Formats: sequence, C-alpha cells, structure tokens
Amino acid sequence: MTDRLSARDVIALVSAEFTEIAYPRSEFKPDGPLSWQGYDESRVRAAARTGEEESVVCGTAAIGDTSAVLIAFEFGFLGGSLGERTGDRLEAAYTHAREHRLPVVSLVATGGSRMQEGMLALTQLQRVARQSALTREAGLAQIAVLRDPTTGGGWATLGAGADVTLALPGAQVGFAGSRVRPPDADPAAYTAEAQLAAGAVDAVVRPEELREALALWLGLLTRPSAEAAPPPPALGTLDLPTTGWDAVQRARSAQRPHAAAYLDAYFTRRVTISGDRCGGTDDGMLCGFGLAEDGRPLAYAAQCGTATRPAGYRTAARLIRLAGRLGIPVLTLVDTPGAANDADAERQGAGAAIADLFGAVATARTPVTTLVIGEGGSGGALALAAPGNTWAAPDSYFSVIAPELAAAILKRPADQVRPTADQLHVRPQDLLGLGLIRGITEDPKG
Repeated sequence: MTDRLSARDVIALVSAEFTEIAYPRSEFKPDGPLSWQGYDESRVRAAARTGEEESVVCGTAAIGDTSAVLIAFEFGFLGGSLGERTGDRLEAAYTHAREHRLPVVSLVATGGSRMQEGMLALTQLQRVARQSALTREAGLAQIAVLRDPTTGGGWATLGAGADVTLALPGAQVGFAGSRVRPPDADPAAYTAEAQLAAGAVDAVVRPEELREALALWLGLLTRPSAEAAPPPPALGTLDLPTTGWDAVQRARSAQRPHAAAYLDAYFTRRVTISGDRCGGTDDGMLCGFGLAEDGRPLAYAAQCGTATRPAGYRTAARLIRLAGRLGIPVLTLVDTPGAANDADAERQGAGAAIADLFGAVATARTPVTTLVIGEGGSGGALALAAPGNTWAAPDSYFSVIAPELAAAILKRPADQVRPTADQLHVRPQDLLGLGLIRGITEDPKG
C-alpha cells in the first residue's frame, strides 16, 4: 500500500502554487438529505481531523509551465466519498476550467459514493460524468492520478474517464472496494500495477517523480498545432531495392532500424499511453506524445514489426481521437507483417478493432503523417496509414498480401514466390509510381 497523503500534502507534492476556487454553499437539513442519524457528527469529526470542510479541495495551480485546475481528494474526510456537496465542488472546478481554458488534473483517493446521502450521492457520478464530457468537448485535457485507494464511482468517472491515467505504486485501484469484493477475489488484481497490465492505466509513477511527470504531460497536451508532422528521415539503407523480393527481405531484416530508433531520433522527449481501456495491451504498438526537434508536441502511433493485436489497434484509435480533440498532429509508423490472425485475436475482436482504427484515421480532426519503415502487410498495416500523406523509407515495402501467401492462394510452387513479389509491385519506387505514397524519405544530410 502507498502512504495515504492528505489533500494538501499531495497538492504540495505537485505544485508550489495553489489557489482555492470559490465553492457554492448548499445547506442540508439536520443529518443530511436522508436524516441519517449521526451524519452531522461524523462530518464534524472529519472536519476536525482533516481541517477540510469536504472530501475534495479544488483550485488552480501552476505545474511546470502550465496552469491547471487541480482536484485533490481528502480520503480522511469520510473515506474521500462523493456526496452532494462534493458534486457542487467538482462542478465548480470543471466550470472554472472551461471558462479559463485550463486542463484538469485530478488527484483521486476515494472509496466511492457516500452512503449517508443514499441515491442523491450516487447520482453525483452522473453530474461528474457530464462535467467531464463537457470539458472533453471543449478540447481541454484531463489527467487523473490514482492514489490509494481509488475505487467505486470515483474510479469509474474521474479516474477511468480521464484522457491520461497515471497511478502511484501499490495503490488500490478497482471498481469494487476491499469490503465488497467476492471473498475469494485475488487482491493483486485490484492494484495500480494490475490495471496497468490490463490496459486501464497509462503509467505507474513514483510520488517523487509526479510533479515532473505531470509537467511534461501537461506541456505536451496543451499546445495545439494545425501543421502536419514532417515525415522522419530515413535511418537505414538509402539505396532502393532492385526487386520486389529484395524489398521484402530488407524490410524483414532484424538489422534495419525499427520504431523505437525512429521515435528516439525524432523526439527530444516522449511519453507513452498504454492500453485500449478494454482490458488489453499490445507491446507491438507504441503510442504516446512527444516533443519534436522544432519544439512542437506531436502524437505518435508506431508498429514495432510484430503482428498487431486488437488491443494495439484500439490503443492507436484512442490515441488518434485524443490528439484530434486536443488539436495535436499525429505521426504514424507502419511496420507489421499484418494483423494477428490467431483464434485469440478473433475472440478479442480483430475485425472490429481494425475497422475502428480505419475510422479514426479517416475522420481524424488533426493532420496525420505516415511513414512506412518496414513491412506493410495488407489491411493490418493500411489501417494505420494516412490517405494522401503516406511516405516510405527505402528499406520498406507495402503489399496487398505477403508474397508467400499470394503464391499459396494462387497455387504456385515455392520457387514462384520471388516472381510473385515483383508482380505485386511492393517496392517503394513502385508505390511512388502508382501514386500510393507521396515520396521516399532520404538521409537529411543528403
């Protein structure tokens, strides 16, 4: 378990400047809306113990070079539970964010909705969800930091509903709190680390690194640009392949530069988002935001040379839609033999995931630039490619189907695979001649 920091302590952890915003003052009848016996006394004790009047503290803060609205939960106040007055404060915070065009950072630590207010407390989740949606529509970034614990409706709205979700190590995270889970439930499944593995959390960040991490994220998510990302220069061989089979072999070489090398050369700093928010991750798809050499933030989605799994396509679609809402151009790197086609991939919705990515690219609200850096295997690669703004590295190829599979479908013998590669016109110069790509990248020094 992590140490349970107070709201003020965690605010100080991420910012040296904090100004609390004004809250509406709503009055309850004695013992609250349900006349729950002892509720007033519980609130008085909580206030004396924590120094707070409610379970959240909201205000504006400078985090790095970015001003943001900060929402910090006080777990010591009735378990950080959400009641009607909590909803008042959260609504005021989101409204302030939209009026002043500020991103929202939520430092969450809550056990869920407040029982002493019954359904009135539970319906605050709808209120919070609406405020979050309005803020999303306004094109403002939302980042959540999951503290210990983050459970119930707080996790299902402020936490899981954020654009980017970070978590402190060892934090208890899950919809079900520790006292309402099945008795045989594995407690390890309800942790920040388990949620990261399941694709529900983007990163686990240590407390001492939180301020710097938030400053970097905010700097990358709050600077829109209308200009398309330039294609990265070629990092591998510069001479063009002589035959189709030569192009295929070079693209499949383990020695050629892969996605990580291109991203490291293109960005001075970068961060990753992880997971499709549907229970899956794919290490073969790198997605995130980075600072290009010209100082502009850009989003990226890059295949790593493996067969892309459904979670990878869904994560890329999530990235492109988020970048579109925030006004950030996107760079995609194509490198896959094709979509994963095993039985598990089919059960995980491969077709629907690929269709979703095709749709995300087709309707992208910001410019998308694509560079094919290795294998371009059929529709599993094309789904990540920008129509009209796709480039190719000299050691890449793009094909409707792998030459071996084309020969098999045509019932050709093995010695006909190489000629089939030529027939498919897979080389970069073939693609350029057909008008399928804008150009072939070169060494920037040449």
